[in-house]
Amino acid sequence: MRSEAATPEQYIAELPDDRREAMSKLRKEIIKNIPSGFQERMGYGMMGYCVPHSIYPNGYHCDPKQPLPFAGLASQKNFIAFYHMGIYSDPKLLDWFVKEYPKHTDAKLDMGKSCIRFKNPEKIPFKLFGELMSKITVKDWIKMYETVLNTPRPKPAAKSAKTVKPATATKSAKKSCTGKKS
Repeated sequence: MRSEAATPEQYIAELPDDRREAMSKLRKEIIKNIPSGFQERMGYGMMGYCVPHSIYPNGYHCDPKQPLPFAGLASQKNFIAFYHMGIYSDPKLLDWFVKEYPKHTDAKLDMGKSCIRFKNPEKIPFKLFGELMSKITVKDWIKMYETVLNTPRPKPAAKSAKTVKPATATKSAKKSCTGKKS
């Protein structure tokens, strides 16, 4: 659920009682462990941790007016979501996290692209997230981000006209970085 809160404190104050304590505790663990240079701010309707323009003037390639995002924390309709962009940029970090996770909680890892979801706030491994946040410096994140931006992506194989159904072709719409259909 997208929030219109102007500050992380306001965001947390607006949360339902069953989420407020867990989100506050996770936020404190993030702030305690995140390397210097990252900045906490509201962005994309959630609490975010980014590289400010004062350090990385280029900003986010999808919207250069926005600072370079690194992590986010949100209370969604059915779960708490923790977004960590670096975890998919560094296969070793992802492997480490997947192996460590069961050592910290008996909750099944529910993970998507840079998103880790918690349906039960009592099962969040707070210390593990603090450790995860400490593993990438601002300098490391900028380097990873620029490497990904400058890596050519393989072109998808061309489909023959016989394999594409007209209805499918007209209904398909790629999402841009902002999530808007093009």
